[in-house]
Amino acid sequence: MYPGANAAIHPDKPALVMASTGETVTNLQLDQRSNRLARLLADRGLVPGDTIALFMENHPRFLEVAWAAQRSGLFYTPISSRLTADEVAYIVNDCGARTLVTTTTLGNVAAELPALAPGVESFLMCGAGRRSGPDAGLPEARAGGPHPDAILPAGFESYEVAVSRFPTTPVRDECEGADLLYSSGTTGRPKGVKLAREPRPVGTPDAVVMLAKFLYGAGERSVYLSPAPLYHAAPLRFTMAFTRLGATVVIMDHFDPVEFLSAIENYSATHTQLVPTMFVRMLKLDPAVRKRYDLSSLTCAIHASAPCPVEIKREMIDWWGPVIYEYYAGTESNGFVACDSKEWLAHPGTVGRSLVGAVHILDDAGAEVPTGQDGTVYFEMEGMGFEYLNDPDTTASSRDVHGWTTLGDVGHLDRDGYLYLTDRKAYMIISGGVNIYPQEAENILVTHPAVMDAAVFGVPDDEMGEAVKAVVQPVDPGVLASAEARDKLAGELIDWCRERLAHYKCPRSVEFEAELPRHANGKLYKRVLRDRYWTGRESNLV
Repeated sequence: MYPGANAAIHPDKPALVMASTGETVTNLQLDQRSNRLARLLADRGLVPGDTIALFMENHPRFLEVAWAAQRSGLFYTPISSRLTADEVAYIVNDCGARTLVTTTTLGNVAAELPALAPGVESFLMCGAGRRSGPDAGLPEARAGGPHPDAILPAGFESYEVAVSRFPTTPVRDECEGADLLYSSGTTGRPKGVKLAREPRPVGTPDAVVMLAKFLYGAGERSVYLSPAPLYHAAPLRFTMAFTRLGATVVIMDHFDPVEFLSAIENYSATHTQLVPTMFVRMLKLDPAVRKRYDLSSLTCAIHASAPCPVEIKREMIDWWGPVIYEYYAGTESNGFVACDSKEWLAHPGTVGRSLVGAVHILDDAGAEVPTGQDGTVYFEMEGMGFEYLNDPDTTASSRDVHGWTTLGDVGHLDRDGYLYLTDRKAYMIISGGVNIYPQEAENILVTHPAVMDAAVFGVPDDEMGEAVKAVVQPVDPGVLASAEARDKLAGELIDWCRERLAHYKCPRSVEFEAELPRHANGKLYKRVLRDRYWTGRESNLV
């Protein structure tokens, strides 16, 4: 169950297709190309347990890079293509990556990385420099995109030229690697989630493969449509799982509701995975447009990762039928809760029942609470440990005296054992399926000369689930008396953040208060501010 096995059985079958261009990589090509990179990495001294970083958009070479690491026993860390150079460098340095692979599309940001990440020994850029060898002539550039002969930034070498020097046969002693994905800790800095891994022969199926096969009916005849960025946990892990199963994966550059519906029809997609904001955007299409596409091939549409309003979920089931499946889990892989459409309709608002890891709802003292009462959600699961890389304190805080682990979410169980989530960890904002940690924006805002104090949190947004809002205490109270002054400063603060952070992390709106509700001990009671916007609103947090 890996590219080598698939190439031996169905060498010419498409392993992946880029939805926007139709560019196709067969099982044999994926196997050979991932072998070339695995050979390069071994030649440069990387051994099982080392780490590489992928700073890539949804690119035709993304999966070959991931598979090169996976079959070499390496950890691989995908990094959001929307981050700034400083943000990328923090993750690269924290995970200890020895090699970084990027693309010409991200060249402006990537060009800064050699100076910011001195521990990286090899910087490889896809689509730049002349290619040679068997892959010569591969259409690397997309319409209007970078040219394959683009000039390499200082410190980089051409990915295509570098790998062409190596054979397509596997490295000796192949073994399974693992992803090393980044979440965030209480400080707002990203935290690496490192899963416990025992040495395993290459091709050993993992838990996501078992879920895809036995819960969602995936197999070699499946076509998995992935509309989300592959640097996120769920799209990456499910794409890798479907590839293991010999399915064809269709990868979109980005989500567009019409293009998504068209791709289902054009590629006869059987499976897909979305976030609720994608549901919202599709439901807002003209009904005539929605009816234009044949969606009859779709047997399983999985969703998770963000709040899904009950009304939106009902509309989707009405439209697509009972093919919608929901789950609740984390990058930490410490448990898995799921439900199908029938179960959800019988328990509206649930995220499902536990399939992996018994669920316990505990109060602040660590005691289990009665059915229907809210508390912190813990999973009891043997043999699947995780740690937050370089952060033993956060790792310890995720466990209780029994060794049960939590993602920090609050919820309750009903009498049938179905889980409902009512709050989320540390006021994390989930906007369009993307996790946003407000401390980063708060830290930037308070460095502005006009800001005395700042709070950032999520407010309801019909399309994105949540939108990022800031409430600021200005140094000059006179700002509060003038609408013109408030609007001017709000614009300046948004620009201030956008110059220093990825835009999606920045406030979309700013309001002002004479004083924020901060306790003498320094704790900011953000709920006092947040509840003004959420009172009377219900959401299904997943």
